Amino acid sequence: MADYKTTTFVAGAFAAALAAMTATPASAEEFTAAQKKIQAEHTALVKSGKVEPCFGTALKGQNDCYAGAGTTCAGTSSTDYQGNAFKLVPKGTCTTISTPNGSGSLSPKA
Repeated sequence: MADYKTTTFVAGAFAAALAAMTATPASAEEFTAAQKKIQAEHTALVKSGKVEPCFGTALKGQNDCYAGAGTTCAGTSSTDYQGNAFKLVPKGTCTTISTPNGSGSLSPKA
């Protein structure tokens, strides 16, 4: 393939990838409503006294909520045992959970 064809092909592929990353999904409003619903459900569970948020225990993408600035809520943690992401666990069990980074915490870890 000639150099100009390769350059055009690569530039086109890059532009397509960039457009796909920046596109807003058609159901963005529904997604926001779904995230709000999950957050409300988790808040109600915590207020019931049966569960507590345990920071630093969630695996990548499996947190129940809060994963720091620039994230939404559930399923947004970017690493295993991320200190500012939590899983809901039965009340009184958080600090007994062991991870490679230490015990679970009732408050966000640095």
